[in-house]
Amino acid sequence: MTEEEKQNEKTNEEKKAVETPKDEKKTEKVTEKKDSKKTAEKKPEAREAVVNGRDLPLSKKHCMSICNFIRGKKIEEALPLMEKVVAMKIAVPMKGEIPHRKGRMMSGRYPVKAAGHFIKMLKQLSANAENKEMDIDKGRIECKANRASRPYKRFGSMKFKRTHVTLKLVIKNKKKLKRRKKQ
Repeated sequence: MTEEEKQNEKTNEEKKAVETPKDEKKTEKVTEKKDSKKTAEKKPEAREAVVNGRDLPLSKKHCMSICNFIRGKKIEEALPLMEKVVAMKIAVPMKGEIPHRKGRMMSGRYPVKAAGHFIKMLKQLSANAENKEMDIDKGRIECKANRASRPYKRFGSMKFKRTHVTLKLVIKNKKKLKRRKKQ
């Protein structure tokens, strides 16, 4: 048995000696490929950041009126407005058979619950923009609210309110338009 053990040891040593050069060649090839990819990649400038609120338990009418209220504003302008809506200091302008409110609007309400959701989404939008290394001061808010699926409540007599909300921070290039002179 000692002769068999010696033969096994010799074959094991030969296998080890053969395996080591193969491993070294593989590692060299992998490192060369990784280096070439890193130098070639360049990230394009981000022009927009997006936050999607799916199936929010909010009224579509409230979400649409808040979207109209904050559309075209900067994040720094929209956040204090939403906080004042939660504190019931500023009413959100709405259409329909709604009574008159104080301020420069005909009719409006204080959608406190919806404004709370919008505050969270505006903070997420600013965090997404910072993560993409965008300049938040130059961006404007684009907003839309859509109707979502409305599942039935218990016993099937009523339906839940559901709304999809999309907030987008967009940086647009300012192009000077040449106007033609009338002759």
